[in-house]
Amino acid sequence: MAATGEVKVLGTWWSPFALRTIIALNLKSVDYELIEETFVPKSELLLKLNPIFKKIPVLVHNDKPISESLITVQYINDVWTSGPSIVPSDPYDCAIANFWSYYIDDQLISNLRAISAAGDDKVAKKAAIDKVVEGLVPLEEAFKSISNGKKFFGGDTIGYLDIALGSFIGWFKVAEALNEDVKLLDETKVPNLVKWVGDFVDDSAVKDVFPAIDKLVEFARVFLSKRT
Repeated sequence: MAATGEVKVLGTWWSPFALRTIIALNLKSVDYELIEETFVPKSELLLKLNPIFKKIPVLVHNDKPISESLITVQYINDVWTSGPSIVPSDPYDCAIANFWSYYIDDQLISNLRAISAAGDDKVAKKAAIDKVVEGLVPLEEAFKSISNGKKFFGGDTIGYLDIALGSFIGWFKVAEALNEDVKLLDETKVPNLVKWVGDFVDDSAVKDVFPAIDKLVEFARVFLSKRT
């Protein structure tokens, strides 16, 4: 490794955003300590480390905090230069990765959240589900273009876009489990992404930190029950 120093991650086991940071650290073989944030209420540590947004994850390296999940991924790639590169080195490829990561957070994930936010409103829920399904189709085409026939958006190894999208796989499966007859990742519509899901979850940087789906579903049920 090109960098040393104490590394901590303030996050939770269920947070897809914290998972982004953790996967990036695993890809670079960086040892870290995970500090679980409870949110009941938000801890003094979280308020101290991220006083502006008060959100996780917060990556702490040598007592210096870095916030926002994809910013932490970029930081990890820049600081620990050994191991596979996470961010494309070519400026154009990097710009494309940034474009699609913005699309994932701004469009796809906002619609995924809208599914649970719809509650018992069947019309709103169906509209959100349809938007997620439709929103995955451009990513299917992007995957075919960017991966060049390899396993990941990043090629032979997990890259920036893989982390951006892959961290939410568990929550796609939660949405499917909590809504009868819903299939978001449909093999008839996004066959390459369906295969990519299996490859991503089975990767050594992911499989030991990827949350168990049944545990995630139970957490979601409890969380949603408290909102009603």
